[in-house]
Amino acid sequence: MSHFTSVKTKIKNQICLIRALKDLGYEVNVAEEHQSVQVRGYQGQKADGIMAIKASKTYDIGVKVGADGTYEFFADWWGVETTRGVAEEDFIKQVTRRYSYHMVKQEIEKKGWTLEEEKQGEEIHLHVRTWS
Repeated sequence: MSHFTSVKTKIKNQICLIRALKDLGYEVNVAEEHQSVQVRGYQGQKADGIMAIKASKTYDIGVKVGADGTYEFFADWWGVETTRGVAEEDFIKQVTRRYSYHMVKQEIEKKGWTLEEEKQGEEIHLHVRTWS
């Protein structure tokens, strides 16, 4: 019996996702194109994903692509919480927040705007400037 459960997200950009995970201190193993990586779970169970996020010595959080093209996280969340101290809901909130930050920064760069000021705390504030 598998202990892996999935969580759907609205995340679609792999580069911004990897940046967010690294900002949060996670080690990420990304599969080569048309390949998969092993995701570790309860009592050595393994599943395949396109990414394996190292949560602890014995547990990973996997990433797979859903039918709609968005990324889904899957893990033995009990194992992740007991070995890393991060609950599923908290992990999703942290990653989503940091992912959003990187998506906004990517759009700022794409539009040619200049990031004038950045303040991070409970909320993140970015002040940008553009020349017309």
